[in-house]
Amino acid sequence: MKPTFLSLPIAATALLVVAVSALTAVAQAPQTAPPAGSPPMQMRSFPAPTNLQALPKDLTGQQVHEIMEKISGSLGSHCDTCHTADPNNLGPNGRPQINFADDSKPEKKTARLMILMAEEINKNYISKVDNSGMMVTCGTCHRGHLSPEPFVIPDEHGGPRPPAGAPPAGATPPSAN
Repeated sequence: MKPTFLSLPIAATALLVVAVSALTAVAQAPQTAPPAGSPPMQMRSFPAPTNLQALPKDLTGQQVHEIMEKISGSLGSHCDTCHTADPNNLGPNGRPQINFADDSKPEKKTARLMILMAEEINKNYISKVDNSGMMVTCGTCHRGHLSPEPFVIPDEHGGPRPPAGAPPAGATPPSAN
């Protein structure tokens, strides 16, 4: 018997049903323990924070870690941007541990000011805008860069405007005689 045009979609549908059923069975299968001899998975614990000045003092180590992860992601930075390494406290890998309570880096003071600034903007301004729903975060301005990228207002054709004082497009710059 010659296959008809109608039998192809039915065969494809049947194959899709079998595939979905197989995936569902795999997803619902009981999880197995790690192989014998492998180290057990451990949840990382974070010590209680000390020296909090811009963040609420009642936060747990886990909560501070999560906030710092968001900040570092928003800035495209790492912990050592604001925090110092302690050469007297080596970790299991032989590298100095970070001293999170140390205040010697100026970047940490700047970060505290910026946290307080964003908090003030959200509390005193954004919260008063009806239905704004958009809170200011580090990422609002930084967008993955340690220093915010300058915003260039597009011209009426959608292209960037030249910086103030630059010669108009197509003009020859003055010669340096």
